Amino acid sequence: MNTFVIGDIQGCCDQLETLLQLIFEVDIDPRVLFAGDLVNRGPKSLETLRLVKNMGERADTVLGNHDLHLLAVAHGIRQAHRSDTLNDILQAPDREELLDWLRHRPLAIFEQDHLLVHAGVFPQWTAAQTMALAQEVQDILRGPDWLDFLAQMYGNAPAQWNDNLQGVERWRCIINGLTRMRFCSIDGVMDFASKEGLQGAPEGFLPWFDLPNRKTENTTVVFGHWSTLGLLLRPNLISLDTGCVWGGKLSAISLNDRQLIQIACPQQQRP
Repeated sequence: MNTFVIGDIQGCCDQLETLLQLIFEVDIDPRVLFAGDLVNRGPKSLETLRLVKNMGERADTVLGNHDLHLLAVAHGIRQAHRSDTLNDILQAPDREELLDWLRHRPLAIFEQDHLLVHAGVFPQWTAAQTMALAQEVQDILRGPDWLDFLAQMYGNAPAQWNDNLQGVERWRCIINGLTRMRFCSIDGVMDFASKEGLQGAPEGFLPWFDLPNRKTENTTVVFGHWSTLGLLLRPNLISLDTGCVWGGKLSAISLNDRQLIQIACPQQQRP
């Protein structure tokens, strides 16, 4: 069985269906993982969510920042943004079933010696530690007090990981790293302002994956989130957000042999 990972879809369901057809031509019964941000900005967030959910055990997704934003908006914790395209989900008859399924998705997946997250991994974290810390937050999101946590989840502090962090600050730092990280300082402080590509690094900052002594450098990390970075393939790194919603491409890659499948996408929103 092939395992494919698909980059950020953001509600571009027609392109997802086309990409899945191409994947099924390679393997009639593949395992399909998603790098998060299933929804928002594109025209068919509801259809995308239903499609992935209905794939059942053959598929799974890590949570992205837009997926978490949907949960927060749906429960009155955050205001919708002008560019959001979430109303079809919020008004759907199966809304609660879809939202409950979404909040039970993981924040990290380790499969075939690949570590899948939406955005990034702190340099101090090993792959095993990443999975354990992701599990901490997953347990809260799946538990009875998840809305209390969601109400306190947003914020940029603390921006640097410390093993001694406790409570909400600890969980916020974990979730920001896994779903929002792009650039970090040498000592692992996240920058939340810049969304540029590699050439746009703020002074004193590097892409999180280029930090020295990163403890996941011997593990292949797969991620999305960073459309201005685009497709990046290294022996120990796979970046898969190729800007589908911005008029780029939707990308899938096989973890078995790195076979890359891409389709061009019409522009749904202006960057």
